[in-house]
Amino acid sequence: MLENRGKSHMRLRNIPRADSVLNECKEVVKNGSEYRGRWREVFGNSNPVHIEIGMGKGQFLLTLAKQNPKINYIGIERYSSVLLRAVEKLQNDSEIPLSNIRFICMDARSVADVFAFGEINCIYLNFSDPWPKARHAPRRLTSRKFLSRYHKLLASDGVIEFKTDNRLLFDFSVAEVNASSEFDLVGSTYDLHHDIEMNQGNIMTEYEEKFSALGNPIYKLIASPKDLH
Repeated sequence: MLENRGKSHMRLRNIPRADSVLNECKEVVKNGSEYRGRWREVFGNSNPVHIEIGMGKGQFLLTLAKQNPKINYIGIERYSSVLLRAVEKLQNDSEIPLSNIRFICMDARSVADVFAFGEINCIYLNFSDPWPKARHAPRRLTSRKFLSRYHKLLASDGVIEFKTDNRLLFDFSVAEVNASSEFDLVGSTYDLHHDIEMNQGNIMTEYEEKFSALGNPIYKLIASPKDLH
């Protein structure tokens, strides 16, 4: 059994205004499946598309979008009350409005219904829910079941980047990638912030700042699709 650290699937506080705010926000895509295979039309350019699954409050993705205007970013979050925080963070930012970011409120299990084969260049998984009970292992975002879903989305030169402070979840994730017939493990570290190469250009999430301040090491892996043709 994994220890229950990282983002939790515990009951979240309902925020009544969340749905109305999200419905009025032009950066929130309401029916993602309608744009399957056409996300570059949504952004109005042919720039690479990166997605974060389980984006939380949005600090990581918003920072990336500011730093990389030539990359399109899509944040996926299951809970409207959590996505609300990211939307408000975007709306309250006094800097130049970002045109290269969108949000979707959806379950990660439906990603293949929203993105077409080869449409995504990078998938970020940050401090995902560990789903500590063994019977819930297939729900972990780094399980082989999810890896198979990701393989359908990623371009041939695409990557998955996964970070966590949960050692057991990380060990599980490394084992799943190594056992996968669809991905190669191209990099991993058990102490990201002291790994010069892997930490280069690292953007910290809210959880990462919290856990590293407590002295917890941060683990990271990078996986790329195998050429199955």
